[in-house]
Amino acid sequence: MDLPVNPPVAPMLAKAVAAVPAQPADGPEWSYEPKWDGFRGLIFRDGDEVVIASRGGKDLARYFPEVVEAARAGLPDRVVVDGEVCVPRRVDGVVRLDWDSLSQRIHPAASRVAKLAEETPAIFIGFDALALGDRDLTGEPFRTRRDGLLDAISRGGPGSSLQVSRVTDDPQQAQDWFTAFEGAGLDGVVAKRLSGHYLPGKRDMLKIKHKRTADCVVLGYRVHKSGTGLGSMLLGLYDDDGDVRMVGGSSAFSDAKRLELQQQFEPMRLDPDAVAPGEVNRWRSSESGEWIPIRPELVVEVAYDQMEKERFRHTVKFLRWRPDRDPASCTYDQLEVPLTYDLYDVLEGA
Repeated sequence: MDLPVNPPVAPMLAKAVAAVPAQPADGPEWSYEPKWDGFRGLIFRDGDEVVIASRGGKDLARYFPEVVEAARAGLPDRVVVDGEVCVPRRVDGVVRLDWDSLSQRIHPAASRVAKLAEETPAIFIGFDALALGDRDLTGEPFRTRRDGLLDAISRGGPGSSLQVSRVTDDPQQAQDWFTAFEGAGLDGVVAKRLSGHYLPGKRDMLKIKHKRTADCVVLGYRVHKSGTGLGSMLLGLYDDDGDVRMVGGSSAFSDAKRLELQQQFEPMRLDPDAVAPGEVNRWRSSESGEWIPIRPELVVEVAYDQMEKERFRHTVKFLRWRPDRDPASCTYDQLEVPLTYDLYDVLEGA
């Protein structure tokens, strides 16, 4: 490749803050945009050559051939754009992002990659530009880079494989997005300095992510990989029919706490001689996922960021025991995750 900016380039990063930053009284300093929940990707196009560089520097192009073809068809011949590779899916009449389908796209078999490209096609959502034609934009302010992005990606409607993220300089609108756009599958808001340059690998942006708490019943545990102590505490919530569903786990415990929890849970085993099979996926075999059910009598409060379908999206953080809570009160209705916004409401001009 012979571009003004060539791979490898570490994407500019963000540091976490607690709230949407306010604009100064003398004029806007920040540009706000939704925080997309996909695979970070920098698309480098030089003629027919297309690279989709991940945050870790790997080329994702082989896993997303439909995005490569879209880049060849819809981007300028020479361009570098930053964004997110996502998989949209229709849920309850609206389109949102589907993390499970996206994660399954990273597969070693070419035949499987081709099949999934047809069944769960990905889109690219651009939110910055590093180069356009012979121009290196990394030293330009974000205002200029944003114009370059809009020049590079024409704003297609729903169904287009190349999209552009919406932005605003209104902090109140950004706060509204923080709450409402979660229903489209997003997990927060990002703030960029309007005058800031593109700084590869630097945490010069700000991110405000969803953080929530939930009360869950403890369903069981896995033994630590060392063979001693608790490896993870498995959690459940009750649905509208009164059935309990496993929703995730918590595993960040000290060595002493792991031993303490195993000793606490051991007398509560439903069957001292039996374990339950684990979920089988491409990361874990049934044997490695085996877990030990216990009586559903303990309630814990945990911190989580986002739900994916009926489960926690990430491992949750143990906060405290809740002896005042009845396990049957640990229901899904405490989780307020709206499904009101469509993905295409969050895209520029879609």
